[in-house]
Amino acid sequence: MRESRYPTVAELVLSARALAVQRPGLCVLRQVGVSRAGRPLHLLSVGHARRAVLVVAGAHANEPAGGGTLLALARRTVRERELRDGVSWHFLLCADPDGASLHVTPAPRSLYDYHLGFFRPAGPEQPEWAPSVLPPGRLPPETRALTGVIDEVRPYLQVSLHGTDLGGSWVQLTRDVPGLAEPFAKSAARLHIPVETGASDAAGWPASGPGVHVMPAPEAAPAYPSLTDDARHSTWYHAHRYGGLTAVIEVPMWACDLVGDPAPHPDPDAALRRLADRLLRDADEVRRVLEETRPRHGDADGPLLRAAAWGLELVPGLAADLVRTPPVDGTRAYVGSVDAFTRRVPLRAAAMLRRALRESDAGAAARLEGLVARWSDAFAGRFRARWVPVDHQVEHQSRTVLVAARQARERAR
Repeated sequence: MRESRYPTVAELVLSARALAVQRPGLCVLRQVGVSRAGRPLHLLSVGHARRAVLVVAGAHANEPAGGGTLLALARRTVRERELRDGVSWHFLLCADPDGASLHVTPAPRSLYDYHLGFFRPAGPEQPEWAPSVLPPGRLPPETRALTGVIDEVRPYLQVSLHGTDLGGSWVQLTRDVPGLAEPFAKSAARLHIPVETGASDAAGWPASGPGVHVMPAPEAAPAYPSLTDDARHSTWYHAHRYGGLTAVIEVPMWACDLVGDPAPHPDPDAALRRLADRLLRDADEVRRVLEETRPRHGDADGPLLRAAAWGLELVPGLAADLVRTPPVDGTRAYVGSVDAFTRRVPLRAAAMLRRALRESDAGAAARLEGLVARWSDAFAGRFRARWVPVDHQVEHQSRTVLVAARQARERAR
């Protein structure tokens, strides 16, 4: 049956509980921590082998495909004995249940609809990224729960299921996994999902194949120096202390073929300058609303307002990074990915600020809704957005996880 929407956290827990009841000798569902708001974090384990794969969903609340992928993988590992041959599977159902409770788009019809329910917490509140920006004593409980699971199961492979609103699919690896790039590309092609060859998230990283990026060496200079978070200090690297590695698998909700064009851009420097100027201009529109309304906003420290303000704070440094010479990548794919990235930052800030102000300032919320509508339509139009069916998103992520698990196991022998 074709899935037309993303499962909620409650639905994931119910499905995992059903598996544990149906196969009690094989599956165990248990609580491994609580969120800042007291919501439980659940881990479903399938099999008992010492060698382990850990799959993490819900690290970013606005990237909902991972929940469906995790559930599909859990069901397959229960059903297909060969997947458990010498390997146990562990599924963290949702790394950030608080964030998931605030992001509300189970079946978005358009980018505008998606952004009306948008939420993504500020960087220090994101479970995977918190260790790269906070001292150990201030880590949120979600991060401590995740690293505790890694310490317990010691996975040879951790897979973090991520997604993008509009673009293509790509993989980020903390160590190379030989043999992954070709089946990854074939899976994407069969499902008409473009491979994002110049993803701004992996700017300057070595590639082991189209869309498969390997974390650079510690001494490598960051592509965006103004961004303080560093993947090498995230929970992705926690598995390395046990000889493991992490694969981050991204899949789009809406596809865009422009982000897979490896041809040289005719003038990347000029294009990036224009994108930096637009980023500053759009962010200023949102910032003015924030500055006008903040003194009278009743929930000055709420998660929506906090996240919107954090995103806007990134803009000046990011814009400066983009105009430095030379660009880290001169392809059309990279310029297209940066174009998408620079649209997202002010659009997301406007969307979250609109939600934060709905009760206290209807006029300001209406102004922001106008920006969200205009920018969402421009985003979709510029990139010729086409919806990727949810079952295709799930199938592509699932295939990539299974290939990564097989190939990484061969690498670890």
